Formats: sequence, structure tokens, C-alpha cells
Amino acid sequence: MLGACYGYRAFALSKVDAGGRIYSGLPLIDVTGPFGRRRWVSLPFTDYCAPLAKNEEERNSLIEQLDIERRAERVSQLEVRASVAGRHVHRHCSSVSHTLRLGPDPDAIFRTFEPSVQRSVRKAIRDGVTVRSAKAPSDLIDTFYTMHARTRARLGIPVQPRRYFRLLWQSLIEPDLGFVLLASTGKETVAGAVFLAWNGTIEYKYGASIPEFWSLRPNHLLFSTAIRWGCEHGYRVLNFGRTDLTDTGLRRFKRSYGALEEPLVYSTLGSPPRMGWAGTLTGVLRPLLRRSPRWVCRVAGELAYKYAA
Repeated sequence: MLGACYGYRAFALSKVDAGGRIYSGLPLIDVTGPFGRRRWVSLPFTDYCAPLAKNEEERNSLIEQLDIERRAERVSQLEVRASVAGRHVHRHCSSVSHTLRLGPDPDAIFRTFEPSVQRSVRKAIRDGVTVRSAKAPSDLIDTFYTMHARTRARLGIPVQPRRYFRLLWQSLIEPDLGFVLLASTGKETVAGAVFLAWNGTIEYKYGASIPEFWSLRPNHLLFSTAIRWGCEHGYRVLNFGRTDLTDTGLRRFKRSYGALEEPLVYSTLGSPPRMGWAGTLTGVLRPLLRRSPRWVCRVAGELAYKYAA
């Protein structure tokens, strides 16, 4: 999906036994910057993606082989979205994850929320906010994307191309590997969230809302609904996604649901990690994007988002 959207080369490096059976491996995306610098990333725009291996010894052997392949291909850097060991590995942490253990009784989970969250959910219901699951591509590609672009513009962050969400629907939502929730008041959709769901885990990926309706607490009701759905369908964990260490407000919001906060440690083979030009440019342009029409944010995303991988 990432390769189709951004023109990346997607592949996997693996180790096989004498019978040709894979016993360890890692999916990778070959990201080439605008000035020709190559990086391998596993995986771009992904919060966590650890190497697959039967045990620690095979995992360490895989990392050594990955570094050999990286140097042979003259790739400056290989980033693994997990903590791994190795002689030439640089580990760094600039963000955290939040996970909530689910159970068969959604009401019991609800009672573990902070009292302010419980009140906000009840307020949203009392004030007539309703939540529905997206049923058609337009719910994601048009309704959610419009709010998402508006949210990104307000934050001064370039937005993904619309085709990304079209591919997201086709590749993950339509095959029941995720779902989209939309919160409405009357006939107006005021908030939305995208979740991926597989193998007992729900992953929160994207959220968007209209600030004028925040007083109705639609976002609290969205997360409460997703948690209830996960409990009723036998899921074990809801992952609230990656949060920058500096974003104390968002971290507090996620912890208020009873989520456990843990550091996200990433590992880099080759040249040490550093802020790329895309991140620097986004920081410089953020005040400008906040004051510009929303189409400027969309154009910036179309031109540069792929390089932020």
C-alpha cells in the first residue's frame, strides 16, 4: 500500500533454512530522498515493527545480516521501528506508546476510565452525539478526509494525499482489517477516527474533529465506542498510537483511559539518526501552514509527505 501510494520499492529480507523455509525476516521500504540519499525503513509511518524471529539468537543474527546487506547496497541508514541489539546499532527514543488491556466486560473497562472521561462520554450521549461505523468509501475518502485535512491545516502539518486514504480503504478497511468511526450531531459529522484491527489488537491510526463541537465531547465517545467494540469482539489490546514525548496534553488524554504509557525505542543501523530535511522544513513552515488556506497544506503533503517516512 505504501509502495503504491508513494512510489516506494517494498520488499522483505529474510533468512531461510536448508529446505527454503523462512525462519526470520523484516519487511522494508526503500526510501530515496530528494537529493538521492537512500534509507531502508521498517516501516514508514508505522509506530512499531519488530523483526520476526523464533528467538533472540536468530533475531540478532538477522540484524547482523541486515547490516551486511545495507552496506552492500550502499544504503546510508536502516531504521527498525523497535529496539534491537547489534554492534553498529544506534538506539533512540523521542516518543511513547499507550496500550489499554481489554476484557470481555466493556462496562468494567469503562469504570477504569478517569471520572472526567466517564463524564465526557455521558455528556456526549446526553447531548445527542451519535457514532456510526463507515460503510462506504466516501465515508473515509470524503467525509473523514475533509475533517482530517482541516485538522492538519490547523496544526500546521502537511496532509497525506487523498489517494492514500483510498488505498487504505481498499487494502485494510474493506477486507475487515480495520474500521472507521464517525461521530455526528444532527446531520453534521463532527469527528472521526480510523482504527486497524488484527490478531487481537486494535491500533488507533488517525483522528480528526471540528473544534467548534469539542464541547460536545465527540472524541471521548469515539474512543469509548472503539473500546466497547473491541471488548465485544474478543480483542485483547487497544493501542492508542505513538505520541511525541513533548506532547504532554495528548499523553495525558490517552492515560485518562487507563492506558499504560511505555517508551518507543527505535534502532538505526549505519549513520546515526538525525532530523531529516523534511522534518526541519515542516517545523519552519508550520506557522505559515496554520495561517494559509487548507489547499496549501494539501499541496505541501502531495509534494513532500513521502519524504517524511
